[in-house]
Amino acid sequence: MATQGDTKMPGRSEKGKGSIELYSPSYFAACTLGGIIACGPTHSSVTPLDLVKCRRQVDPKIYSSNLSAWRTIYASEGLRGVFFGWSPTFIGYSFQGAGKYGFYEFFKYMYGDKMFPNANKTIVYLGASASAEFLADMALCPFEAIKVRMQTTLPPFANTMREGWGKVTQKEGVAGLYKGLQPLWGRQIPYTMVKFATFETTVNYIYATLGKPKESYNALQQTGVSFLGGYIAGIGCAVISHPADVMVSKLNADRQPGESAGKAMGRIYGNIGFKGLWNGLPVRIFMIGTLTAFQWLIYDSFKVSLGLPTTGGH
Repeated sequence: MATQGDTKMPGRSEKGKGSIELYSPSYFAACTLGGIIACGPTHSSVTPLDLVKCRRQVDPKIYSSNLSAWRTIYASEGLRGVFFGWSPTFIGYSFQGAGKYGFYEFFKYMYGDKMFPNANKTIVYLGASASAEFLADMALCPFEAIKVRMQTTLPPFANTMREGWGKVTQKEGVAGLYKGLQPLWGRQIPYTMVKFATFETTVNYIYATLGKPKESYNALQQTGVSFLGGYIAGIGCAVISHPADVMVSKLNADRQPGESAGKAMGRIYGNIGFKGLWNGLPVRIFMIGTLTAFQWLIYDSFKVSLGLPTTGGH
């Protein structure tokens, strides 16, 4: 983490090498687009892992292992079954990525430069990422609710995102798409705070250890640092957010009509206990570590392609 003597957010006089001025509306729009490109495809690519993880969280006895799960699903449903739920994943996490990265860059600038210029950098990273994720989850929540219901019910609650959306809204109204919002915040806000603060701190540490300023390395080397920092951050993200991830899966699959979130979580916890909150952790560490590393690699590579500096390491 940053030290107290390392307080002011640096690098604000920088000019991008391309035509986009740093911290301009065009810059934040570019970061938003970068978030879409980084998050939508990467989350969709790990749908097979996510599918098995969610099903094993809801029913630990459904498969004996991840490999047996994929063999079973592929044998009965083919490749489509292995990637079941990819469409709400792609759309939901594209929206979330837009908010996560776009708003993070905006709030980091506002908190670190405009509102609290002498604040500790780590506090700025934590505050900016929490604010960004709070907003991003509002866009993600409806699609996450449909995805989890599709993936965790057998036979499936719905076979397509459109069918799932129609079923939920017809039976429960639009509010049914948001009944998992509070536990989603509980999972995603700590996740994102760790993701961004750990990434920024790790990248700063890597460059400090290397002993030369970031600008002395070429684009490939800088994005390599982004990948490594992203993987380290992803491991922390997976561990800190896993109990809430299990609860989100359970809540979307098993919450009774009219039941409050608090009452449902209490009932579910009574059934699974503390140990049950950690079902599926190893596969999630692998999934989130890899996912986060590639997201930072893609995001910073996109920024570099526009002539903008990579994230962190100033």
